Amino acid sequence: MATSTPGLIPGWFPPTRENYDRILSVWIWFPVAASLQWLVSWYGMGKTSVSSRLNLPGRIGWLTMEIPGFLTLLYHMHALTPAAKNNNFKEQEEGFPWQNQVLAALFVLHYVYRAILFPFLQPSMSPLHLVIWLSGAAFQVINGMMLGSWLAAYGPTTQAEWTRQLAPFGTAQFAAGIALFYVGLAANYYHDDELREIRRRVLRRQRQQAGKATASVDKHYEIPQAGLFKVMLYPHYFVEWVEWFGFWMATGWGCVPARCFLFNEIAAMLPRAVSGRKWYAERFGEEKIRGRWAVIPGIW
Repeated sequence: MATSTPGLIPGWFPPTRENYDRILSVWIWFPVAASLQWLVSWYGMGKTSVSSRLNLPGRIGWLTMEIPGFLTLLYHMHALTPAAKNNNFKEQEEGFPWQNQVLAALFVLHYVYRAILFPFLQPSMSPLHLVIWLSGAAFQVINGMMLGSWLAAYGPTTQAEWTRQLAPFGTAQFAAGIALFYVGLAANYYHDDELREIRRRVLRRQRQQAGKATASVDKHYEIPQAGLFKVMLYPHYFVEWVEWFGFWMATGWGCVPARCFLFNEIAAMLPRAVSGRKWYAERFGEEKIRGRWAVIPGIW
C-alpha cells in the first residue's frame, strides 16, 4: 500500500489509500444531502432559473461546472498509476489492465459530450446560479477523484483481481455492463436532441418570418413528444441512470465509487424531476401531461 502520494495536495489530491477510504466513507452519505432538495422548491438553473447578480452565463457556467469531473479522473489516472506499480502493489506482469482503461475512456466519452459539446449544441441556455455552479463543480471533483483513484490504484490492478471482482460472471458481466452503458448513452443523446429540436423549430419559424438569421431563442418550452417522453417528462434523466447502472455493472458490484455515482445522481436528479413535473402541470395544465410520470413510470 502506498504511504504517500505526490500531487497538487500531497496525500489528498490524489489521495493516499487511507485518505481515499476516509473521503469515501463520507461520500456514501451524499444522497442524504442531495435529498434535501425535496424540501426546497428553488433551483437556480434551467426552467427554474431566476434573475440574480450571482448568475453565470449558461454555456460557460455549465462547461466550467461539468468539465472538472473527467479532468480530475484523468489526473488521478496519471498520478496514481505509477504509485500502483512502484510501491507495494502486486507486480503487474501483464501491464495495466485493459478494463481500467476502457472504463476510464467511457467516463471521458460521456463528459466530452455532457461538459463540452452539450452547452454549445443547445440553441440557448438559461443562466446558472453561482450556488448551483459551486455544488455541481464540487460534486464533479469528488466523483472524479473517487472513480479515478479506484480505476488507477485502489480497485483491481491485475487481471487476477479483475477475475475476482467480476465473479461469478466474469467478462460476460463486464460486456453486459458496457452494452447497457452505450444504450443509455445513445438514448441520452436522442432525448437531449428532442429537447433541442423544440427550440430549433422556433428558430426556424423566426428566421422564416424575419427573413434573416436569428441567433437564439430563450425561455420557450413545449411538451416533448418523441421516444420515452411519451411516458415520462424526464427520460434524459432516466437513461443517464441506465448509463451509470451499466458502468457500475461493468466495474463489478463491489465498486463503491461507481455505486455512489449512480445513487448520488438519482438522489440529486429525482427531486428535480418531480418538481419539474409540477412545473409542467402549472404551465400547460395537468390534462396535457396526464399519463406521463416525472421520470420513473409507475412510481414518480
